[in-house]
Amino acid sequence: MTNKTSYFIGEFAEQTGLTIDTLRYYEKEGLLEPQRDINGRRQFTETDRRWCEFIKRIKATGMPLRIIKQYSELRHQGNKTIDERVDLLNTQRQLLETQRAEIDAHIAFLDEKMATYAEMKKKSEQCNKNA
Repeated sequence: MTNKTSYFIGEFAEQTGLTIDTLRYYEKEGLLEPQRDINGRRQFTETDRRWCEFIKRIKATGMPLRIIKQYSELRHQGNKTIDERVDLLNTQRQLLETQRAEIDAHIAFLDEKMATYAEMKKKSEQCNKNA
């Protein structure tokens, strides 16, 4: 990213990989608060870009938008809400750990089934050799 201090919505959308509609929606929902120039055009900053990257990453973990909004509100209240923000992140982490355990169980099931088939195939090939 260049050293510009602000970006209009189109350029900002390109840089963040978010659509203009998404940026407007995030603003409507209170997740973004872009500054406005004298003509009323939105101007986004590097801080806004970093915040959008955080939103994209936390959404990728499966965190619902309503929780992201809660996190955002706590963020705006300052450092006195660090513990609450950590609690939200920890809750999401625990959900991911649960999902990982479920996925690991599914993989183990598939591995066992494939091993069964491999054994069946091996026995079948041995029977065919002996016939």
